[in-house]
Amino acid sequence: MATHFDDSIRAELLSRRQRLETAASSSPGQSYLSSLLREVDSALSRLDDGTFGLCDTCHDPIEAERLAADPLVRFCLDHLTVPEQRALEQDLDLAANIQAALLPKNGLVQGSWETAYHFQAAGPVSGDYCDLIPAADGSLYFMVGDVSGKGVAASMLMSNLHAMFRALTGTGLPLIQVIQRASRLFCESTLANHYATLVCGRAEKNGHVEICNAGHLAPLLGQGGIVRTIDSTGLPLGMFCSEDFELKTVRLRKGDCLLLYTDGLTEAQDPAGTELGIEPLIEIVRNRQPSSVQDLVRTCVAKASSFRSGLPLKDDLTVMALERVD
Repeated sequence: MATHFDDSIRAELLSRRQRLETAASSSPGQSYLSSLLREVDSALSRLDDGTFGLCDTCHDPIEAERLAADPLVRFCLDHLTVPEQRALEQDLDLAANIQAALLPKNGLVQGSWETAYHFQAAGPVSGDYCDLIPAADGSLYFMVGDVSGKGVAASMLMSNLHAMFRALTGTGLPLIQVIQRASRLFCESTLANHYATLVCGRAEKNGHVEICNAGHLAPLLGQGGIVRTIDSTGLPLGMFCSEDFELKTVRLRKGDCLLLYTDGLTEAQDPAGTELGIEPLIEIVRNRQPSSVQDLVRTCVAKASSFRSGLPLKDDLTVMALERVD
């Protein structure tokens, strides 16, 4: 029985085939178009006989993120040719450089707000989304999210989100409309199995903060010795093309802070396989002494690193903190 993923891939391949036929009819004699048509037809045949997504050499499944990015791939990473391996390495280096260039300035100060973040990929590139966008009126947009999938495909989706929010926050639309439009655009421009959990907020100079948690891990709000969570109130972005989201409003006083993070932090594992969880983070925020948000981020990252006891990251790790300082 065909899966929803098969149906999505088939629709994508048929769309590509139609475009190639149109291009070939208007540009006869272009041999590369005929070659691409044969590749698309071969992929459609593999869908029909149930071998789509299996390596031609070892018959093991091809990496899902590579298949999602390019449905024409026929070999797993272990069986790429030497030129293909070199090309992949160059692509990964380029993707990592592009992603690094998209990150916001660390230590950004905007109006009454100081910020800090830590962004660390588990591999060459990350599927985490992290951004800080100063607005002309002195407010500050902040985003932390996690795109479905891993590797280059996820990093490309992260770049897509980055571009959409950068464009939409400049329109002056209310935050809820920015999120709704971003979700619709993300849904319409990606495959059906792609979505992103996201915390998105807007912090004003007077301490007023609007925040939306779309299926993401709960940010921590620290006010004195009291810490509370801002739980998810909706589905992730892009899961459906028509979604409603809910904003929560909080007011931060001088010294209050927000801590946002991805599951690379809370799901860090010790050698026994136990996950760090959220409770140590709550304790860090609760017992925080007057210090910079950079120190808060560093303490959280160090806690996860110590907990892993030398084990490598299993997932991308992003931590962001905002503090009202005025």
